[in-house]
Amino acid sequence: MVRITPPSERTCERCGREDVWSTDAQSWVIGGAEGDPYCLHEWDINGTFNPVADAE
Repeated sequence: MVRITPPSERTCERCGREDVWSTDAQSWVIGGAEGDPYCLHEWDINGTFNPVADAE
C-alpha cells in the first residue's frame, strides 16, 4: 500500500518567503519572512520532497 503525504512547508525560490501548512485554516500561511508581496512565488516543486511514502 502507498500513502501520499503532502508537504508541510515551502519556500519561494525568488524572494525567500516561507509558508507552512495550517491544519486549522486548511491553507498555507506565512511562516517566516514575508518576502516580496508582489512576487509570483516560484515554489520549489521540483526539489527533493517525495510525496509517496510506504505505508507501514
